[in-house]
Amino acid sequence: DALPIWQAKCFRPTVGGLLDMLKRIERHDVLTDLQQNIEADCIKYLERQSQQQNEYSQPLQDPVVGSSFPRSQELAGITTRDDPLGNTPELFDAFICYCQNDIQFVHEMIRQLEQTEYKLKLCVFDRDVLPGTCVWSITSELIEKRCRKMVVVISDDYLSSSECDFQTKFALGLCPGAREKRLIPVKYKAMKKQFPNILRFITVCDYTNPCTQGWFWNRLAKALLNS
Repeated sequence: DALPIWQAKCFRPTVGGLLDMLKRIERHDVLTDLQQNIEADCIKYLERQSQQQNEYSQPLQDPVVGSSFPRSQELAGITTRDDPLGNTPELFDAFICYCQNDIQFVHEMIRQLEQTEYKLKLCVFDRDVLPGTCVWSITSELIEKRCRKMVVVISDDYLSSSECDFQTKFALGLCPGAREKRLIPVKYKAMKKQFPNILRFITVCDYTNPCTQGWFWNRLAKALLNS
């Protein structure tokens, strides 16, 4: 849990940033203990990067494939309106991260954001994703490459969902410190449990406040429309 918190606080989440921080707090003992491991990991990372670049620079042998970048067939045709060959993947304005017990609010979100003047296109897993493929691979593809934003529906049930936990941490990893305003937490009902610490630094769109509920959908839609 330390890495997401570190990333959230905008501490330059790199190896150099880690070493600099340890020096500033005078943890020279930790630097000494980790030096060999860090150097080994850096060497492995550079080797992987070099290998990937070499692979991408080589032309593909299959004449049917038009792109110079290999694309996994597993991720072709994963949504209901996808091109089965993967040539024109379906794109969305926002990926909706939710647990099954909050599906009724997701239906309301569809009505308010897709079927009104906003005309947003939401990625709702149970509606838009075809069955039969690895959940983690599909989720990563959708969040990183197919959706501009991600809405996280926060509730007590959300806190118990391993799928929601993975999706949230993956999205945060793509934009440490919320610098790209990519992730938008939504609180739609009162909670008995503590609000997740990993999201405490991001402005919340709160549906539970009756004084601001009339502005809720417009604020959320504008946040999703902003590039």
